[in-house]
Formats: sequence, C-alpha cells, structure tokens
Amino acid sequence: MPSGKHQVTLELPIADVWNFVKDMDHWAPLVPGYISHEKLSERQSKWAFKESVGILKKKIEMLITINEWIESTKVTFSLKGINENVSGDGYFEAEAITASRTKMTGYLELTAAGALGSVMNAVLKNSLPKTGEELTNAVAEKLLELHPSHK
Repeated sequence: MPSGKHQVTLELPIADVWNFVKDMDHWAPLVPGYISHEKLSERQSKWAFKESVGILKKKIEMLITINEWIESTKVTFSLKGINENVSGDGYFEAEAITASRTKMTGYLELTAAGALGSVMNAVLKNSLPKTGEELTNAVAEKLLELHPSHK
C-alpha cells in the first residue's frame, strides 16, 4: 500500500499543535494541489485537489472522514475517492518532547483499485512520500505563522 510519513519538531506546546490539527478546516487548504473543501458534518468533508499523474493533471474529489480524536495527541481520518477508485487512511500525531516543544507526525496511505489500479499505485508509491512530507511541512509552517512568538 503506497504511503508517506513525515515528522517535524516544533518549538510549540502540544496544545497549540492539537488546537490546529483537530479541525480539518485548518489543514485541508494545505493539501498539495488544493482546490476547495466543503464541510459536510463535524466529522466529514469533501475535498477537491489537482493531482499530477505523469504529464496528466487530474481533479480528484475525496470524502474525508475523521475516525477519531484522541485529545491532544492524535486525529485519524479515512479517505474515499468520489470520482476515482482510491481509498486510504491518515493521521496527525503530536508528542510532547518538553512543555514548549512538540514532535508532529503526518501519515498518509492511499490505494487505487480498478482497471488502472496497478498503474496508479506505482505512481502513488513514488508521489505519496513527497505529498505526506509537503502536507506535514505546510502544517508546521502554518502553525509557526500563527504562533510567531515561538519561532
């Protein structure tokens, strides 16, 4: 299953990280290729983003469902393609290193099925680690932008 995992250390208290990642409206716009998102309920939203597959650019729509919030440390979610036969899971996890320093981990796993599944999975295997890293870094940068006194 193609996946990407990336960790960053932030000079921020864990509460600041949690207050940001617990709300998908905060980080949806940071997804690489982001076009839009629409919150359907407290736990579900529909996202649209552009994905490059070789020389092709494709608009992908996905249903994102928050599976669980583990207060102050982890938010897990699942992804299901609306216009593409893909599905997967992901999470953001925060671990306090000290009172003012937090390790944040972003993880994303996607699998394509159907007629082009094997081709798509080969592309995802190469692109997902970079996408996971870009999203985690974008969240970290946004957190530091929102809390400039902690830089």
